[in-house]
Amino acid sequence: MQSVKEMQLGKKGLTEEFITGLKEQFENTKNIRISVLKSCCRDKEHFREIKDELLKKLGGNYKARTIGYKIILKKQKSKAR
Repeated sequence: MQSVKEMQLGKKGLTEEFITGLKEQFENTKNIRISVLKSCCRDKEHFREIKDELLKKLGGNYKARTIGYKIILKKQKSKAR
């Protein structure tokens, strides 16, 4: 059983270093839980924008769901042709 990796998104927001770190974590696991700290955003609308921007920067092989101020990312299997 694979464990779920956990990361925190703080006041610097979605930087290239954060996205690179996420992609590296996905080499070893399929699920990552990201805690969005209050220093990053304080309202749900901004939180949704962060989630959408995160999915756009990662590409099309990822799905996300939210629970409170946590984003659960899941890497989907790429379709073989």
